[in-house]
Amino acid sequence: MILLFLVFCPIIAAILILFGLPARATALAAAGVMLLAALLAFFGFEAGEEGFTFVTSLPISADWRLNFTLGVDGLSLIMVLLTTIVTLAAVWFTGEVSRHEQAFYACLLFIAAGAIGAFVSLDLFFFYAFHELALIPTFLLIGIWGSGDRYAAAWKITIYLATGSFILLIGLIMLYRSVPEAARSFDLRALQTAASAGQIAPAAQQHIYLLLLVGFGILISLFPFHTWAPQAYASAPAPAAMLHAGVLKKFGLYGLLRIAVPMLPEGSRHWAWLLIILLLGNIIYVGLVTIAQKRLDWMLGYSSVMHMGYIFLGIASANVVGATGAAILMFAHGLSIALLFAIAGEVRDRTATLRLDELGGLGKVMPLASFAFGLGAFAAIGLPGFANFAAEVMVFFGAFRNGADFAGFHIYQVTTLLALWGVVISAVYMLRGYRATFMGTMPETSATVSDIRLGLRLPIVLLVAALLWIGLFPQTLVRIVT
Repeated sequence: MILLFLVFCPIIAAILILFGLPARATALAAAGVMLLAALLAFFGFEAGEEGFTFVTSLPISADWRLNFTLGVDGLSLIMVLLTTIVTLAAVWFTGEVSRHEQAFYACLLFIAAGAIGAFVSLDLFFFYAFHELALIPTFLLIGIWGSGDRYAAAWKITIYLATGSFILLIGLIMLYRSVPEAARSFDLRALQTAASAGQIAPAAQQHIYLLLLVGFGILISLFPFHTWAPQAYASAPAPAAMLHAGVLKKFGLYGLLRIAVPMLPEGSRHWAWLLIILLLGNIIYVGLVTIAQKRLDWMLGYSSVMHMGYIFLGIASANVVGATGAAILMFAHGLSIALLFAIAGEVRDRTATLRLDELGGLGKVMPLASFAFGLGAFAAIGLPGFANFAAEVMVFFGAFRNGADFAGFHIYQVTTLLALWGVVISAVYMLRGYRATFMGTMPETSATVSDIRLGLRLPIVLLVAALLWIGLFPQTLVRIVT
């Protein structure tokens, strides 16, 4: 029942807001209760258990073997916890909404509901449907409440993600039909059983995996399908960027770990070389592009794309250490990028610009924002003590331990060594962005800027505490994921 509550609480709250309940108070209450429920599920989860827990199933269609089935294991549970933490922070960081306040908060809650629904669905149909539910309010938030060239950004993200979703849908349909008719089911557990029994032909695995990799990859912003992300995040309201970059983008990574890799092992091995080339594009090429950015929001957008490469590396490693590191890095990145977008949004609200050459010296008038952004930047770089560091170490060790070679070329070891340079690249652009924003000479127009208000300290503390908690005690998540 707790999973039903987590899925439908934000939906009911959003509907009540649209019918006239106080928008901010209702959204905050719903987000707070969702976080409490997620924590209850997290601490009530028995690490080491096989299969899924908190399973709830409601029959929908016997003919189609379609059921509304919810359940969690360690991977999906940490994604639910991430979603509730970022949702509360995003709602809390929402400032004054100039128009259609009820619709704005409702959109945030619908995104949260769609993300949680996708993470806990054990049915292929609802796994896909919940993600689509979350995409619609994302487009609306950018197109209606965004800034800059918001219409172009909204259309661009719509076209890209609709294309990715369509390719993904074809792949999922092919996966469903690749199983013998007697064993066909939308249930992910049944599909996994059929795949483990060798009922999906190797040739079919290769074709389906490529479709899933491209479909999920577009949704994740895998190079070279990444160009929608920086523009969308730069134009989006800060809470929308927090939720999409921090949570919703993880849907594709979750799908690879939940469906593509375990159900299509032959396809995963066959296309490993392609994934390695593309993830290096994320880490090296996009990382260098990030250094060249002249706006803080674009820098953070490209940074988010760049860090997806590390998670892809963990997935490509094809071992428990790398995959566990990828899962924990999904959690850590979601927290750190949400914190960075939140602070960038506060800077934009107060200075009316995020151009790095128009900022500077804000640490003098915004010490709390400066401190919080610095912590987020250190986490994103991978400084020891933060969750990102623990996760990246596992990813690098997992990838380096993969002894597979292609034509005598130890591609995983070489890829790991190249990916390590991404840490240096991250440090360069993050420290450059921090220096340009909070250090140096302050423009006269910023002299009267105020710091983050007292009430916003709680979500900052929540995000930072979670980053430090997992950074200092990574076994908290490791024991659950494994």
